[in-house]
Amino acid sequence: MGLKSDPRHQARKIALATIFCWVFQEGDNKDFELLSKELLECGQADFKLVEIITEGVETNNSKIDKIIQDNATDWPLEKVSKIDLVILRIAVFELLKLGDIPMKVVVDEAVELAKEFGSDSSSKFVNGVLGSIVDNLENLSL
Repeated sequence: MGLKSDPRHQARKIALATIFCWVFQEGDNKDFELLSKELLECGQADFKLVEIITEGVETNNSKIDKIIQDNATDWPLEKVSKIDLVILRIAVFELLKLGDIPMKVVVDEAVELAKEFGSDSSSKFVNGVLGSIVDNLENLSL
């Protein structure tokens, strides 16, 4: 099955849109999730994974941001594009809390999301930060 139609990839897209909504506006995350599902038309998504990611990122957001900041030392978080930051948050959560997903898959998925939704340089930035995080993974936890 191609990446674009993979239910887990679709789940990450919905989680990305949901988390992106609450970066800019307070509200009910379930409402943002419903809106994201409708807008992205991801009928074959793994909706359980959407919930796990969105709830996990929300619960661990400050710890995740600290890990990102510690591994993107040249970029203060307020200077990182919001879409890149959300992609990194999702990937860090998956790397540290979802042990059933191989590291290479998490990084590849994040890079693909960055290519699809970010700027021309997003995929390189996301890959670089995640590479640093993966190198330090045994010293990190949420």
